[in-house]
Amino acid sequence: MRYSEVVRVRRRLAVTGATLALCLESTLAAAQTPAPTHALRWDPALDVTVTVGGAALWLASEYLFKGDLAPSRCRWCSVDSADAGVRDALVWRNPGSADAISNVTGFVLMPLAAVGLDALAAAHEHASGNIGEDALLIVEAGVVAEDFTQLTKMLVGRERPFVHALPPDQKPLTPLPSDNNLSFFSGHTSETFALAAASGTVATMRGYRWAPLAWSVGGAIAATTGYLRIAADKHWLTDVVVGALVGAGIGFALPFVFHSAVADPPAGVTSSGLRAPVLPAGTAMTFLW
Repeated sequence: MRYSEVVRVRRRLAVTGATLALCLESTLAAAQTPAPTHALRWDPALDVTVTVGGAALWLASEYLFKGDLAPSRCRWCSVDSADAGVRDALVWRNPGSADAISNVTGFVLMPLAAVGLDALAAAHEHASGNIGEDALLIVEAGVVAEDFTQLTKMLVGRERPFVHALPPDQKPLTPLPSDNNLSFFSGHTSETFALAAASGTVATMRGYRWAPLAWSVGGAIAATTGYLRIAADKHWLTDVVVGALVGAGIGFALPFVFHSAVADPPAGVTSSGLRAPVLPAGTAMTFLW
C-alpha cells in the first residue's frame, strides 16, 4: 500500500472515530440532562379551597351526619347473577382481614404512592419546586372523587353484600346500620383510581420521564384495593367497576381540563422578547486526528 493511501485511510478512520465519539458523548450528556418540565395552570386560592372544603364536607358526611343522610332502607335491593357469582368466588373466609388491608392500601399506601412517585419523578428532572403544587392537584382530584361518590351513595341506597346475606331481622343489628345501604359505588376504589390517574396525568403533563412509574404502580395499588373491597364483602363487582371508571375519569379530567400545561415560549426567546442563539442541550464535541 502506498504512503498516500495509508494517510487517506488514517484520515477516514479519524473522521469516523470523531463522529462516533460525538454521537456517544451527546447521548450520554443528554441522558444526564434533565428534561424540560412544563408549568401548569392553577389558582392557589381556588384549588386550596376546593381541596380543604371538599375534604371537610366528606369528613362531616362520614363521621357527623351519616346517620341523618344515609338511607335507612335499601332503594336498590336486588342482585343479579353476575354480582352474586363474583361475590361467592372472591369473598374471603375472613372478610374483616380484607377490609382492614383495603383501608391501608386505600387511605395510606395509595396517597403516599401517588404523591411520592410524582415527587420522585420531579426530583429526577431536578424540578423539586413542583412537588408541593403537584401534590395539591393530585389530592384535589381524590377529594372531588370522594365527594361525588359519597353523594351518589346517599342517593342510590344500594344494599351492601354482607347485609344482603343476612336475614331481615338481623340487618338492623350490624355494627354500623347507617352504612348498610351505601354500597354503590365503592369509595375506596374511586379514591384510589382518582389518585393514581391524577398522579400519572400531572407527571405526564409536566413532562417527567418517570411518569409511567406513577401510572403503573398507582394503577396496581388501585386495582388491588378494588379487589379487596369485594373480598371484604363490602361491595359488589359493579360497585367496584363503576368506582374505578368514575375515579379514573375524575383523576384524569380534573388536571387535564383545569390545570393544562402553560405553552412554553419559542426556543431562544427570552422574557424580554429577544431571540438568543440556541444550542442543542447536552451537545459535546470531540476532535480526533
